[in-house]
Amino acid sequence: MSSSVLALAIAGFSYLLLIFDRIDRSIIAMLGGCAMILLGIMNQEQAIAGIDFNTLALLAGTMIIVSIAQRSGLFEFLAVWSAQLVRGSPWGMLLVISLVTAFVSSLLNNATTVLLIAPVALSIARQLGVTPFPYLLSIAMASNIGGTATLIGDPPNIMIGSAAHLGFDAFLIHVAPPTLAVMAFQCLAMHLLFGRGLKAHEAARADIMRMRAGHKIVDRLLLWESVWVLALTVLGLAVADRVGLEPGTVAIIGGAVLLLLHSHGHREHRTRKVTETYGEIDWITLFFFIGLFMIVHGVATTGLMDRAAQALAQATGGDLGRTGFLILWAAALLSAIVDNIPFVAAMIPVIKSLEPAFGGADAVIPLWWALSLGACLGGNATLIGASANLTAAGIAEKNGIPFTFLRYMAYAAPLTVVHIAIAHVYLWLRYF
Repeated sequence: MSSSVLALAIAGFSYLLLIFDRIDRSIIAMLGGCAMILLGIMNQEQAIAGIDFNTLALLAGTMIIVSIAQRSGLFEFLAVWSAQLVRGSPWGMLLVISLVTAFVSSLLNNATTVLLIAPVALSIARQLGVTPFPYLLSIAMASNIGGTATLIGDPPNIMIGSAAHLGFDAFLIHVAPPTLAVMAFQCLAMHLLFGRGLKAHEAARADIMRMRAGHKIVDRLLLWESVWVLALTVLGLAVADRVGLEPGTVAIIGGAVLLLLHSHGHREHRTRKVTETYGEIDWITLFFFIGLFMIVHGVATTGLMDRAAQALAQATGGDLGRTGFLILWAAALLSAIVDNIPFVAAMIPVIKSLEPAFGGADAVIPLWWALSLGACLGGNATLIGASANLTAAGIAEKNGIPFTFLRYMAYAAPLTVVHIAIAHVYLWLRYF
């Protein structure tokens, strides 16, 4: 049996197990990744090379910061303050959370945004006595939508910008407009799906309005330490590429500094705080990512991703519009099934090879926008399509909230089809 067939079989079987949700997803991913090694599809060195340690460090560092910051009462304070801003309306909070998530995600990594905002949403849901699932679903999807709008919002955009020499302003001009339209539809859809059903008792809303947000702060020193470290970490993430640092390095530095500030004191006291913080890291999500990176890299090493990309380019017969639309929908479909980073990596040389046929580098710029919109928005369709979705699932699981593959996909997949259709119309009207 060829390595390509074996790799597809392992990946397909792993995804089926994830869909049925009978085994912990981290175990499925780790076994799938190890199967790639045991069956000779890739060696151990290739497996290690396929793991994106930058993403893992980014997640781990942010988890440490969030774990410590929440002990100060910061997220409870933000929850009460924002709930009072919309007069205790559950739908108002869903709208505010969605918009804030999209904005923050345009500047930060999507998974980081989820880690920062999800605790606030959970606290709000508890205060209002409503189901937290719509909030977590909306946060995951809004983070992917917001991340599409800018050069630094999503890793595929960083890769595309670097390969095509497209700057921050180019993404704002060409990709942000359809992203705003997609976000407007998303807010309307969330209202139709959940807004009218999210009802809090008048007593709960009255209790919210009577609360004093400041009383939720239980450790003011830790609050200020957390806010300063968080602000500096966000600033570091925004300028990381300019100073030659990876986002994961910045997050780990931020986490280590806050852990140092939080754990000073007597040895026994220090050890307890450090142990508690490490115990609150979502190891299930981290090990799931490790296994998933190995599975995806195993498929990529067989050349399947490269052959699929080449076939997409050849199927359009040299028409720029058809090529762009095919890239858009194919990128969306594949990004819902596998991580969008290896697909974008495979498509970059393909688009570059099309430059002479279409009249030069400037002529194929619309294809870069199609790739960006398809890869970033398409990740919303399934739970494994984007790191933000998996991060939200990990937070939900940790808090005992049902957030399964099928439950997520039942809402997200149809909405994502409309998102891509909006992008299709935009590309048609503006470029093709």
